[in-house]
Formats: sequence, structure tokens, C-alpha cells
Amino acid sequence: MTVPGPNGPRSRPRRPLHLGEALRFSFQALRANRLRTLLTGLGLVIGNASVILVVTISLTSRDYILEQIRGIGSNIVWAYYEAGSQTATVVDADLIKMADVAAVRQQMGGRILAATGVMVNYDRMLIEGREQDIAVIGTDEQYRRVRNIVVLAGRFMDASEVALRTKVALLTERLARRLHGSQRASIGQVIKIHGIQFTVIGTFREKTESFGLSELAQETIVIPITVIRYFNPVERIDPMYVQLRSPEEVEAATETVRSILESRHRSGARYRVENLAGILEAARNIALVLTVVLILVAAISLIISGIGIMNIMLVAVTERTREIGVRKAVGASRLAVLEQFLLEAVLISLGGGLVGILVGAAIPIGLRSLVAGVEIPVSTISILVAFAVSFLVGLVFGLLPANRAARLSPTEALRYE
Repeated sequence: MTVPGPNGPRSRPRRPLHLGEALRFSFQALRANRLRTLLTGLGLVIGNASVILVVTISLTSRDYILEQIRGIGSNIVWAYYEAGSQTATVVDADLIKMADVAAVRQQMGGRILAATGVMVNYDRMLIEGREQDIAVIGTDEQYRRVRNIVVLAGRFMDASEVALRTKVALLTERLARRLHGSQRASIGQVIKIHGIQFTVIGTFREKTESFGLSELAQETIVIPITVIRYFNPVERIDPMYVQLRSPEEVEAATETVRSILESRHRSGARYRVENLAGILEAARNIALVLTVVLILVAAISLIISGIGIMNIMLVAVTERTREIGVRKAVGASRLAVLEQFLLEAVLISLGGGLVGILVGAAIPIGLRSLVAGVEIPVSTISILVAFAVSFLVGLVFGLLPANRAARLSPTEALRYE
């Protein structure tokens, strides 16, 4: 703008708009239309809360799935006889024996925490007035550690009872209730398996349900493997379990176990040696894909909110055309006007975003305190990302209205009705 001077017209210096003044003007403008500002920011509240909740749900579900798989045994290798060169004939010498379990313990030494075998048999028992088939598992003292067994009452068998062929038994939780009414009441009771008396020394359950995918059914009896051997016509370990010190050693140990078994049996016998590494990796990939998909859905919500901010700011520019003309007439620069409207858009976006972050974080924290024993993580990264996205949404979608306001001609703006 020019003003008269002794030597002719001269330009009036344009005082820059300080941040404090810009913030004050922005708050005044937003407060003048409180309802519109509130509704505009509501989209950011929902969007940011969705981002945090989506990430929280994804992390919680991923951790739960991985914990369940690890509970079954992420550092477990299991092996069983698959087939021989004679398809129709099972050669007794090909089957995995107790001696093979001992060989794995000896040859793998410090690389493993435990190795055990399982032999399965069945017997009929009178339960609640009628006979039914019950699975009887023969194993040893290391089975508890390998299969994550939780002893509910009494104790687990020890090495001396296995070595001395002591006639002791453990009952699953459900079978103990059906036979004797409770866990405690089962301890010390005598049951008959194949006509031989066994004393119940404990009741147990799996730490993580394997949903019938293991040899453990809901109604199962566990006895020493040295005893069940005399009930089975053929010695057959199916499966053999090996527990490694860390999941990182599982792949190499899988090949080692296979090599030990093949070296101890005739050529042509095939053994299936497996682990949960593939399932763990698949679970991680599924969780990652789920997270990406849900975040994209939340991102769409944020984009729609940004479009709403842009639309409202365009309306605001139109409504405040005369105000813009007056400000430019008294010396406001194009940059100052652009900064003013851009700051308003960012304030709406950040305000809604912060409320959304608080809502998104408060819900899982509240559930964590209400539901005992459930760990619901709140991702710090998701909070930072939500805050950054809120700022960017206001900046990007506020740029067009702010630029339009900055380009208005003072003369035309002052004539606007």
C-alpha cells in the first residue's frame, strides 16, 4: 500500500503478523462459529480414535494368537514314524522307540531343555453309571515341561517313579470331576487300568488349549511310559517331543532330530519331523495384513474429515471476504492472510485429533482396568502417527482455502456483499 510523502508516494512497511496474534485471531474466528468448528473437528475425533483403536485391536489379537501358539510350543519339535519302503507293512524296527528318545537327549545335550515320548493306549472305565473308552497316555517326568502342563491338585510323576515302574496316574481336569467330584477328592483314589490298580497322584490341564490337536483329550489318564509299555504289544513312540532352549534354534534342531532318527533305523524308513515355525510366521503375516487393511479404513475416515475441513474453510473464506479485504487494505500481506487461514484449518484438525487420541487411548486403558488378566497394549507409535496425520490433514486440506483467501483482490473483496 502507498501513502503520500514529501518526495512523492512511498510504500508503507507491512508489519508481519506474529504467531501470537495469528493464534488469537484464529481462536476468535473459530469461537464465533463454535458449532460448525465442533462438527468439523468431529471427523478427526472419530478418525484418530479409529486409528488408535485399530492398532490396539490388531496388536492385542496378534499378541493373543502368538501367545496361544507359543503356549502350545513355539520352541517344540515333534517327530513320528511316517512310512517305510514297504507301503503296506509297518516294520517294528522302523518305529520310534524309547531308546531313540534317550539318543536325542544324549546327542543334542545342552541344545535342548527336554525330550520325551508318548505311547497311547485305551481302556474302558465305568463313569457315571456307564462304560466308555478313555485314552491312557504313557510318558515320563519331562512331559510336563514340554507340553506346558498345569498341575491343579497333587503333583506330577517324577523320574524315580518312571524308572521303578510305579503304578501312579494323573487325571485330566474334566475326568477328575466326573470320577470323583473335584480335583482334590481325586488325590489318593485308586483306579483300575487293564485290571491293574493305579493310585491317582495329581490332576492337570493344558496351559494352552490345543483343541484336540494333540494326544491329550479332555478325558485322559497319564501313567509312566515304563508301565504302559507292558500294555502295548508293540513299542511305538508317537510322537516324540523335543523342547529347544530358544525358538531361533528350532529350524536347525528339526534337521538334527530327523538325522538322528534316520541314522538309527534302516534305510527307507521315513520320519515326519515338524515344528510351529511356519504357523508362527503365518500368524505374524496375517496380523500385519489385518493391521494394514484396518489402518487404510481409518485413513479413509481421516481423508473424508480433511475434505470436510477444506469445504468448511472455503465457506469461511466466502463469508469473510470483506474482512480479508479490510485486512489487506490496512497492510496485511498475502502471506499473512494465507498463514491465518491455514492456521485455523490446522487448529481445527489438531483439536479434533487430540480429542480423538484421548478417546482412542482411554477405551483400552479403561478395559484393561475392568477386565483382570487381559493385557491391552496402547501403541505409542500409533499415537504419534495419529498426531502427525492430524497436523498434515489440516495443513494439506487447509492449503486450498487459505490460498484462495490470500489471492483475493482488496478492491474486489471490499465491494463484496
